[in-house]
Amino acid sequence: MKFIHLADLHLGKRVLEYSMTGEQSHILGEILRVIGEERPDAVLIAGDVYDKSIPSVEAVEMFDGFLGRLAEMGTETFIISGNHDSPERVGFASGLIDPSGIHLAPAYRGRTEPFVLRDGFGPVKLYMLPFLKPAMVRPFFPDARIDSWTDALRTAVDALEIDPAERNVLVAHQFVTGGERSESEEVSVGGADNVDASVFDAFDYVALGHLHRPQNVGSPRVRYAGSPLKYSFSEVDHDKSLTVAELGEKDSLTVRTVPLKPVRDMRRIRGTYRELTDRSRYLGTATDDLLQITLTDEEDIPDAAGKLAAIYPNLLKLDYDNARTRSGAGAVSAENPERKTPAALFAEFYEKQNGLPLTEEMMAYVEALFEKIGEEER
Repeated sequence: MKFIHLADLHLGKRVLEYSMTGEQSHILGEILRVIGEERPDAVLIAGDVYDKSIPSVEAVEMFDGFLGRLAEMGTETFIISGNHDSPERVGFASGLIDPSGIHLAPAYRGRTEPFVLRDGFGPVKLYMLPFLKPAMVRPFFPDARIDSWTDALRTAVDALEIDPAERNVLVAHQFVTGGERSESEEVSVGGADNVDASVFDAFDYVALGHLHRPQNVGSPRVRYAGSPLKYSFSEVDHDKSLTVAELGEKDSLTVRTVPLKPVRDMRRIRGTYRELTDRSRYLGTATDDLLQITLTDEEDIPDAAGKLAAIYPNLLKLDYDNARTRSGAGAVSAENPERKTPAALFAEFYEKQNGLPLTEEMMAYVEALFEKIGEEER
């Protein structure tokens, strides 16, 4: 039985105020193309469908169109809510929609009935657990001791009453201990949201969402599909993909990935202002990629962002790497300021802020400027 495993669509997301709608619309089209080629028995979407619990109209319409195409293709699709989603909104009208082959996990109520799929080796029981916190599990198990996230998930999984002799698949959205995080994910202080992978021992495949880098945790049985797009500059070296998991007979699993190509990549570039505006350097490159630019000039370039945006229209972040920034210079204060001229105070401030003294030419300009200001005041 073949599954295509997706997660963390984050529809409606903005990266540094840049709307990812165009990129998301393109990547959903790429996903549909791969689904058409692979012809899976089911598509698993492991949470964080939307980027906000109250998604924008644009995001909802985009997902509606995507599900409509999946229904037209006759593809069974199983969807859970993640920590960014509202489980009630994602699960709305799930009972009515089920006959179309689109299965939406309702908000957690203490018990989850499996869907039963069949192939030549017999039944596969598929369970859906939306994102869970200990506080969401305790009300349904008042006699259970639930002190941690692992306790909560173990309690919820035990309640499924899984038959380990059968083939069992779980769709979940949690942080499993050992997974590698990115900056674009919500992080609990001290790793309090860790769930031990042993909780999932009874499953033949666990389709996880929450972490944006595609990765296995411990073994291919427990896997994050990752997000289909890069959502922070900490992800620039990620190879985005969707996961294809195939179950044979009991204890037989193969996992592979299919690359996803964005309409625009997310990259970091660096150099001096002169280098980055040199036509011979940028000509022929993808200047419309989503970029973080690091300037290595020792002096700040006036209106650097505006000037660079004329060449790199999707410049999302600009910073400097030079002697000043490497020294960690921050707030500075002068010693005995009442005994120093304004020009001397400025020179002291400049050196502490930038890690370099004013040149003789710069100092002469500053002294002349303060002298002019003084004359105007008089």
